[in-house]
Amino acid sequence: MKRNFLKWSAWSVAMLMAGSVAMAQGQSGSQGSGSGTSNPPAPKQDPSIAQRKENQQDRIGNGVKSGQLTAGETANLENKEAAINGETKADRAANGGKLTSTEKQQINRQQNQVSKQIYQDKHNASTAHYGNNEVGQRRENQQQRIAQGVKSGQLTAGETAKLENQQRGINQQVKADRAANGGKLTSGEKQQVNKEQNQTSKNIYNKKHNGNTQPKAKGK
Repeated sequence: MKRNFLKWSAWSVAMLMAGSVAMAQGQSGSQGSGSGTSNPPAPKQDPSIAQRKENQQDRIGNGVKSGQLTAGETANLENKEAAINGETKADRAANGGKLTSTEKQQINRQQNQVSKQIYQDKHNASTAHYGNNEVGQRRENQQQRIAQGVKSGQLTAGETAKLENQQRGINQQVKADRAANGGKLTSGEKQQVNKEQNQTSKNIYNKKHNGNTQPKAKGK
């Protein structure tokens, strides 16, 4: 009887020890799986419609400032951006302020096309050459003011397109006048160009200080 009791006691102790070891291993394993392995980072989300618009405007503004985009190229790009903005506004108005999944995909495709054109226009052979003269310096100053307005959001895409169309008209006029006069401008032509740039300068100021602004994406 005593021998059986000792056997039973030894078996009980062994079982308790085995259970304790199993529990400890289970806890260690669960802790290791929680802290020893890191979860993969969440996939990066596509930029919002507003963020995409802002990115495009920043790229255009940088191109204007650096001279990589001419007035004509900028006007063309901003006309397309203005059209996309108008389409987005109309879609939101028709859907209670929201965009459907299909509309978002359509806008994204259109912005992809504009993005490619921005890159191509900034890397082609056409650049803004101002020259070391009064007329050229005035042109460069106007472009810098427009670029600052684009990047700050003070100028909308539509406003920028109108301003750059004005600049393109002046540039074409100057080019034609120079071609007709052996590469130079007469005193009267310089005065005419200056008057036109004065008018454009006022337009730049007015458009940068009216109530129309390019909305900034949230979080910036």
